[in-house]
Amino acid sequence: MAERTGLSVHTLRFYESEGVMVNPVRRDAGGRRVYDEDDVGWLTLCTILRASGMPLPALREYTELVRRGEGNEEERLALLRRHREDVVAQIRRLNECLDLIVYKVGVYEDILDRPASDHRCTP
Repeated sequence: MAERTGLSVHTLRFYESEGVMVNPVRRDAGGRRVYDEDDVGWLTLCTILRASGMPLPALREYTELVRRGEGNEEERLALLRRHREDVVAQIRRLNECLDLIVYKVGVYEDILDRPASDHRCTP
């Protein structure tokens, strides 16, 4: 499962212990964890939500809603809409950072394009 999802064994165990797995993880006769295709899909979704900045408590809340089954789609939608707003704000902040970095790269490229005697250091 670690290979298929790109998650470490530690992370897989962490998700299980934190109640983030939507279905209980089964074990074989030797006690090894056994995952199925639904688990792969769920872990892929969890990985994307975490990578986009969803806090673990919100992921747990979403997991619990999914675990309860049909009838709470409005709550799931509200949770995902809040997270979408957070991601959009994060992208906006990152774009502002990128604009400054692009500007500073241009400043240093301009400095380095001049003769060495004309270089003035700028922060």
